[in-house]
Amino acid sequence: MTATLTPVLTAHWDDPDAFRLDAYRRAGGYQALAKALATPPDDIIAMVKESGLRGRGGAGFPTGVKWGFIPQGDGKPHYLVVNADESEPGTCKDIPLMLATPHLLVEGAVIAAYAIRAEHAFIYVRGEVLHVVRRVQQAVAEAYQAGYLGRDILGSGYDLELTVHAGAGAYECGEETALLTSLEGYRGLPRLKPPFPAVAGLYACPTVVNNVESIASVPSIVANGGRWFAGLGTEKSKGYGIFSLSGHVTKPGQYEAPLGITLRELLDLAGGVRAGHRLKFWTPGGSSTPIFTDEHLDVPMDFESTAAAGSMLGTRALQIFDETTCVVRAVLRWNQFYEHESCGKCTPCREGTFWMTLLLDGLERGEGNEEDLEKLLDICDNMNGRVFCPLGDGAISPVVSSIKYFRDEFLEHHKRGGCPFDPAAATLFGDAQ
Repeated sequence: MTATLTPVLTAHWDDPDAFRLDAYRRAGGYQALAKALATPPDDIIAMVKESGLRGRGGAGFPTGVKWGFIPQGDGKPHYLVVNADESEPGTCKDIPLMLATPHLLVEGAVIAAYAIRAEHAFIYVRGEVLHVVRRVQQAVAEAYQAGYLGRDILGSGYDLELTVHAGAGAYECGEETALLTSLEGYRGLPRLKPPFPAVAGLYACPTVVNNVESIASVPSIVANGGRWFAGLGTEKSKGYGIFSLSGHVTKPGQYEAPLGITLRELLDLAGGVRAGHRLKFWTPGGSSTPIFTDEHLDVPMDFESTAAAGSMLGTRALQIFDETTCVVRAVLRWNQFYEHESCGKCTPCREGTFWMTLLLDGLERGEGNEEDLEKLLDICDNMNGRVFCPLGDGAISPVVSSIKYFRDEFLEHHKRGGCPFDPAAATLFGDAQ
């Protein structure tokens, strides 16, 4: 694996007017759309299948296969919904993409909608990021005016309406069925599956729900071919992706690289962990993925390798923590978020996240003991696979993995009657690092 970056999605992020239609067209924008509209829809789906593109929102399901699930000739409307409700702690790739190059997302959405034969598409944006909502709305308005949306797009005979919808700020709405429920005007609660959205999604019609980065990757695939995309990455994890480095790193930011790159290589590109400190633990895919430690520096960042090492690639949100961080406090903060954002529909998640916060808070303040660790693990075991949506499963990931790697640190809080960590001196358990 090479450490060379592959700027495709991020190639023009530093252009001051990259978000405008004229700048996007100067960079070759909407040429892929013209090519796609001259190609049969099924061939577009086959091209995306050949590329090996897998969902960039965390699940990693093959995008072309998902498109192929949409029944044809069923007489029902088909819908495309772009999940732009980015809210996973540590994840920060979709928002800058929509700010810098919103037309890339619009072009990808038109191509995807054409491929699944949809006449109406939605971009569901997190409501708090009002500047992003306005930027995407502006891009959509420009696309309508230029003939890339609306009726008879580029003289092809294909019609598409594209609606930008601002959500009300619920993490749960990042789950595809809760997002669809919210889009229909109801409280954003997840639905029982099956039926899956491809059969009964928005308004009970066949629907494809894709992440922003997944849809934004489509124009380059159409322009360069499926084999070109498949030639990047690893054997089973094809293509490139945006890796978001944050936390105790010298140069935090977005690094677009082939899947399979390692954290060691990314840290080299980012100037390493901040000066005078060392890596303690990190998340490979956001806070809902099991944590890794410094022993995982050389794990290839692809779907298969991260899973084999005990975690998930997720959204490639790499939060870096050095030795000054109390792992108990970090996990407590994450779980407080999940407790707050639980929709409450299912008992394991609603009650489980509450009790995990209670136990973690006691442990962090030095009032817990080893029995509380076993209670935590028992709660996690009862939540795992028994919750209505992935929020509950994601909430237990940092808890179980942190106890696995840092059990002694949890117990030291009890021995000391409080957090033994002294961030100012960068010491743990009274020993100089």
